[in-house]
Amino acid sequence: MNTQDTICAIATAQGGAIGVIRISGKDAIAITDRIFTPAGKHPLPLSERKAYTMAFGHIRQDDGEIIDEVLIGLFKSPHSYTGEDCVEISCHGSSFILQQVMQLLIRKGCRAAGPGEFTQRAFLNGKMDLSQAEAVADLIASSSAATHRMAMNQMRGGFSRELSALRERLLHLTSLMELELDFSDHEELEFADRSELETIAGDIEKVISGLVHSFSVGNVLKNGIPVAIVGETNAGKSTLLNTLLNEEKAIVSDIHGTTRDVIEDTVNLSGITFRFIDTAGIRDTHDTIENMGIARSFHKMEQAEIVLWVVDNTCAEAQIRQLSPRILPLCSNKQLIILLNKSDQASPVPTKLSGLPENTVTLSISAKEKTGIQELQNLLVKVASVPELTSSDLIVTNVRHYEALSLALEDIHRVQNGLQTHLSGDFISQDLRECLFHLAEIVGGEITTDEVLGNIFKKFCIGK
Repeated sequence: MNTQDTICAIATAQGGAIGVIRISGKDAIAITDRIFTPAGKHPLPLSERKAYTMAFGHIRQDDGEIIDEVLIGLFKSPHSYTGEDCVEISCHGSSFILQQVMQLLIRKGCRAAGPGEFTQRAFLNGKMDLSQAEAVADLIASSSAATHRMAMNQMRGGFSRELSALRERLLHLTSLMELELDFSDHEELEFADRSELETIAGDIEKVISGLVHSFSVGNVLKNGIPVAIVGETNAGKSTLLNTLLNEEKAIVSDIHGTTRDVIEDTVNLSGITFRFIDTAGIRDTHDTIENMGIARSFHKMEQAEIVLWVVDNTCAEAQIRQLSPRILPLCSNKQLIILLNKSDQASPVPTKLSGLPENTVTLSISAKEKTGIQELQNLLVKVASVPELTSSDLIVTNVRHYEALSLALEDIHRVQNGLQTHLSGDFISQDLRECLFHLAEIVGGEITTDEVLGNIFKKFCIGK
């Protein structure tokens, strides 16, 4: 992508009353002036107006035909989102109008922006670091209060400030080691004893380790708590999924083995996102395709944090006894909830069933009649191991950040080991430099290749 081009894009979703087109680049104002006629007796062209002002008028075709009445927002370099001259055209939300304006802008010298190109320019122009830029995409995709708080904190620089403080401490530690090397011939000079260096390294390790371990929480909050729905064929798993989602997501049939692959969807309950996974019914079968689906069921059960074991209440004890050897070994360190389904067809079964994990919860429901579903939803919220987050909590949600922090943690562990074993200072200094490099990767300090930047920003929506 040529960063010298003036770019334009539709920045709003289709179907709204208002549609916004964004323009950024050195010719953004001049190009918009060519298609915009301001209203009023003594209209000023956009190039003569002050920044942060709005102008009302018309967008016209070359022959003078009016395309739309619009409002123009004006932002001048360097005080704009991208750091360049920017214009925002607020039109009526008709897709025809927006496309007409886009075509007109392109004919006058703009280029259609690529995914994330506005935010990429903001990064390249120093308006935000790379972790803040990535948080923009997370903010747009946020679907709960927790994901919104995490993205907003990162976008406002909370994560960057923490990394900056870490780098300062690492640089201090590195400088002490380098001085020790520079003056190694003067044994009478001591810049810091090894115990002080070990204390500093230990403090740094504690912070990096905390950020690495926060990824498990961040991943759950961002992608939803995985909840596997398992059980025998025709126990009512697909009916339960449809009831929880309040839509006909899965096919429901009396024929055994209808569900042959996993079906996933998310639901937000009390601000927590749950990712429900309907799996193939577990039974002995000679059907090759069905057996593949059953194998995937066990795989998804291993990945889940909560397992909903749906049991047909008309033959509950027999089903539990038959499937326990296959299901229970996969439920260690997970929350197991046994759902005695079809309570409308059978009398209640005693909730105390032998041989189950200590934390197992049993609940009687009817997925078809939707009885007990509210109790199930309340129970899911209760057992979900999601901490209360504030706007100041630092939680890692980005895989790229997690990988860089994990490498930095390995580096600082080598530093600690080197200090404890009295390793030569030049080897310790090299590990410190590696740690600094991996932290710098997160905010973009060491990233210069178009390939890496392109891989990050291609995941953004057009217009951002």
